[in-house]
Amino acid sequence: MNTRRDRGPLDGVTVVALEQAISAPLCTRHLADLGARVIKVEAPGSGDTTRSYDSVVGGMSAHFTWLNHGKESAALDLKSASDLATFGAMLDAADVFVSNLTPGALDRLGLGVAELARRPKLISVDISGYGQGGAFDHKRAYDLLIQSESGSCSITGTPGNPSKPGIPVADIATGLYAYSAVLAALYDRERTGNGGRIPIAMLDVAAEMMGFALNQVLHGAPEPVPVGMGSPMVAPYGAYTTADGRTAVLGTTSDREWRRLATMIGRPELADEPRYAHNDDRVEVRAELDGIVGAWCSSRTLEEIRSAADDAGIGNAQLNTVRDLADHPQLRDRGRWRDVGTPSGPVPALRPPALAQDWPVRNGSVPALGEHTDAIRDEFGAARISANVD
Repeated sequence: MNTRRDRGPLDGVTVVALEQAISAPLCTRHLADLGARVIKVEAPGSGDTTRSYDSVVGGMSAHFTWLNHGKESAALDLKSASDLATFGAMLDAADVFVSNLTPGALDRLGLGVAELARRPKLISVDISGYGQGGAFDHKRAYDLLIQSESGSCSITGTPGNPSKPGIPVADIATGLYAYSAVLAALYDRERTGNGGRIPIAMLDVAAEMMGFALNQVLHGAPEPVPVGMGSPMVAPYGAYTTADGRTAVLGTTSDREWRRLATMIGRPELADEPRYAHNDDRVEVRAELDGIVGAWCSSRTLEEIRSAADDAGIGNAQLNTVRDLADHPQLRDRGRWRDVGTPSGPVPALRPPALAQDWPVRNGSVPALGEHTDAIRDEFGAARISANVD
């Protein structure tokens, strides 16, 4: 019986990536973590745009280090006939091709739909901003632009002050949709023998994530109003200053939890107040309830609040900084950190969030630009020559 303890579940899968920035590299890094061979094709001399964002990780950028460990880097000039032929041989041998280039770039390289269709077993994921067809299909797309177009920024921040979330949620979600699509396509290919092309538009992903807000306006409700550290959809649910100058975050997501919260803050009579009976009622008087909960929190320390909330079965957290996350005891105690290599030595990286207990994780290194170019040219140049001879 093979328990796969010596190999990841994607061992033997070869992925070729024409990628940059976040969405496609996040997809392929997760594939690499689970054992796939990922060959990242980069432009000679410059490489992935995120390589030059900063140099905080031993001379490499924080973005690039996060998204690219476990991959091989081949610096190929795809405008060169020789390198383009090598790239074609790579696609012939690949199981998966992932790209997120600017609109029309694949067609200009001769790698459009018809060319990729010559490889019926190849799974091709093409990430774009707006998809093909429609008036926006030619436009460049970055996380901020897609979040703006999708309405995400309009329900983030405070009234009159829209804001982009601090993490690039449109990029990340697109990468995770691409990752899940690759896994589904590999499973489907086992049954049918066929690969296929999977287009993924960032706008479609962001629109999907706007689900509940979109449903509200589709069915006649007013536009959701952003509430800062809270949710337009539920109340009370927010951040409150504590007696020791910290910030407690408390949330109720049901009428039942509201009744428990009222008891916890020493105001059980509020649970029977008709104006607060249901969530949609409480949303209407959000400021009033925030004042009540905030007054209770302001007379207690953060630890007193968290202890009381835990005892009452109320969800709670503290407002952490990024440094707090880096030192978070829950990540440390559960062994969530590992070391990955870089050209300047090992650096810490988080383990993948979703793993079966017996899946090994590849702690691959972050490649220098073009580190594997010669080996890739030799391998796939020889494969091309062999195919021509045969």
